[in-house]
Amino acid sequence: MSRRDKTHDLVRTALEKEGWTVTDDPFYIKIGRKSAQIDLGAERVIIAEKESEKIAVEVKSFTAASTLTEFYHALGQFLMYQSALKNTDPERVLYLALPADAYTELSEDIFNFNHFEHLNHHLIVYNTIEIEALTWIK
Repeated sequence: MSRRDKTHDLVRTALEKEGWTVTDDPFYIKIGRKSAQIDLGAERVIIAEKESEKIAVEVKSFTAASTLTEFYHALGQFLMYQSALKNTDPERVLYLALPADAYTELSEDIFNFNHFEHLNHHLIVYNTIEIEALTWIK
């Protein structure tokens, strides 16, 4: 089992506070002949549509010295997982969860870069100090 990011439980609790049911911790996927683990799998029922919404969440703490280098690594992992999910569970949407301070720093450069939109990224921004409402960016 891979090592969990320090904020894993914080993000899990915040999701549950928003009405998500964590179904997998971790969520296992296959990438070719290899197995991988996305941090969380969750779902919630959409009452009006009587359907469930399914997500997978890769949680990152961004504790290294370089936020940009850590983002490069996280993005590569995210793209691999996203591709694998398209084959194994195409209804599930993958999110990258990152702390608010890292998002703010990256927003100044990466997220405002014109060509970033084509990556079809989904982000969850969380507060590392207290468990509060998550910011969802699609």
